[in-house]
Amino acid sequence: MTDEQLLIASKQIVVPGETLAKGMGYLPGNGTYREGDEIKAGRLGLASVEGRALKLIPLSGRYLPKTGDVIVGKVIDVNLSGWRIDTNSAYSALLSLKDGTTDFVARGADLTKYYQIGDYVSCKIINVTSQKLVDLSMKGLGLMKLRGGRILKVSTNKVPRIIGKAGSMVSMLKQATGAKIVVGQNGMVWIDARPEAEMVVVAAINKIQAESHMQGLTDRIKDFLGSFAGKPDGSLKGVSSGSDEKRGEGE
Repeated sequence: MTDEQLLIASKQIVVPGETLAKGMGYLPGNGTYREGDEIKAGRLGLASVEGRALKLIPLSGRYLPKTGDVIVGKVIDVNLSGWRIDTNSAYSALLSLKDGTTDFVARGADLTKYYQIGDYVSCKIINVTSQKLVDLSMKGLGLMKLRGGRILKVSTNKVPRIIGKAGSMVSMLKQATGAKIVVGQNGMVWIDARPEAEMVVVAAINKIQAESHMQGLTDRIKDFLGSFAGKPDGSLKGVSSGSDEKRGEGE
């Protein structure tokens, strides 16, 4: 009988095929599989050890829409029944007239007065069918057309760390910079701030993504934000400003 042995630590990055544990006392969870008396990684990910259960948190992967998620989407089509929204996934979504506005909309009305192609919106997924037909709504707290600002794409797997526990991380970013920030569960982040503050927010988000697997992240981000407090130019030497999709003039 092989002795039980845990070969990795929690929050350690592992690669496909890597042996995580030996012995029948350990249980394979999401992203892992058993081969004989060994448990191995089925994909690249961050190891999570919960008692005797081992699972992997994926480090990459495209967003999969699910009911209840608040996302940042882009209008890609306008038709008679509403607006088609890019969800940053393999599946686009429908924002119907009844869920897109509280106004009475007459038949044949010009729907671009509400949302035009290229507009970004903060919206909520209210239904996902078995065929992956996705329905959205604009009715709810914080759901709105996003005017101006900048869109930053992030890894969907890093969204929980960017938001933080009970919204603590994104709240810290807002308070430190005065920026308006909407983090979509689909990996799309809207930022509206002064140029120098925007640079700090983007750099902080990039830092969160790069160091999300490390302990003490909140304190490091707090120190990072503090190091730029009061700098009128908001200069961030050696820090990437990231890639964005849109910059508007605001309204």
